[in-house]
Amino acid sequence: MSRPNYLFTSESVSEGHPDKVCDRVSDAILDAFLREDPYARVACETFATTDRVVVGGEVRGPQKVIDSVEQIVRDCIRDIGYTQRGFHWETLNVHNYLHEQSADIAQGVDAAGNKDEGAGDQGIMFGYAVRETPELMPAPIHYSHAILKRLAEVRKSGAEPKLGPDAKSQLTLRYVDGKPVEAASIVLSTQHLDETMSSADVRAVVEPYIREILPEGWITKATEWHVNPTGKFVIGGPDGDAGLTGRKIIVDTYGGAAPHGGGAFSGKDPTKVDRSAAYAARYLAKNIVAAGLADRCTLQLAYAIGVAKPLSIYVDTHDTGNIDPAKIEKAVAEVMNLTPRGIREHLSLNAPIYQRTAAYGHFGRAHEADGGFSWERTDLVAELKAAI
Repeated sequence: MSRPNYLFTSESVSEGHPDKVCDRVSDAILDAFLREDPYARVACETFATTDRVVVGGEVRGPQKVIDSVEQIVRDCIRDIGYTQRGFHWETLNVHNYLHEQSADIAQGVDAAGNKDEGAGDQGIMFGYAVRETPELMPAPIHYSHAILKRLAEVRKSGAEPKLGPDAKSQLTLRYVDGKPVEAASIVLSTQHLDETMSSADVRAVVEPYIREILPEGWITKATEWHVNPTGKFVIGGPDGDAGLTGRKIIVDTYGGAAPHGGGAFSGKDPTKVDRSAAYAARYLAKNIVAAGLADRCTLQLAYAIGVAKPLSIYVDTHDTGNIDPAKIEKAVAEVMNLTPRGIREHLSLNAPIYQRTAAYGHFGRAHEADGGFSWERTDLVAELKAAI
């Protein structure tokens, strides 16, 4: 039995955080390949530090995209907003070390004869959904993302020109009877471009937006505030701390409220089950909860490299449903083809839809008309109920 009363904390980081800069670049390069060839193979990693961005990895796709990497990098960093001395989109050095995909990996993954397309690697992937927000996401990570996304909007619009691109949020919520009811503490550290600003000055800028985001009544007199608790935060981004693709995996998923598989997402094409099967697992868990089969659901998938079908499907409804989880596992396998090819086709993943996932979470976002965040649809509800 889960504890009914407790505190739980999740964090988020902004699009200007050094690791998120790298996620953005890796996914922008992936999108560029998929725009030219929907079946391109991409495993792209990015490293960023003072005045320097290094891109590497293995790809199978048009040479013209490899040749355009430097411009893709500069465009990403310009859009994020870095024009500071030590990290400026126009003057930084870009190093491109992308190379051809390993033939050994290709032969295991590619379809051939009677062999279906196999998984790009072994691994375990988790999906999760819970009735804490309308998006069926854990509330701490959902609102941590929302705070930073709102601050990015007002920074880019010019409404708050003193804010910089690099920021982090952390939200501790108090749960009573298993439901979030109060913000016990709010932590917000944001880069600021005016060196004279104190922590109090920064709080005066950001507090109205935080209050706008959090549900009414959650901020009380007992709520602890920690805004720029170290004081000055002028040097930010990769000039202040190096960044690397795939280093914010808990920020990308459920904020620690659910397990995470072994792999990161950004820079990987959808034949990599680290990414596509994690999206499928979220899709299925969300539809299970949306169908009323449980109020909370964790779903695990497991794969072997070169093998098409998942090795296992595991569902845990955490004693919040009245359906045997084994029956849900069986229904899940009936309503969705969980081979890498089946996932890609069902969720239309061979499209340039990934750059937008690089900040503010891969889950809990609105499904978009061009296929972005297709794994957030709840169109399997009727089929799951029928299969059960």
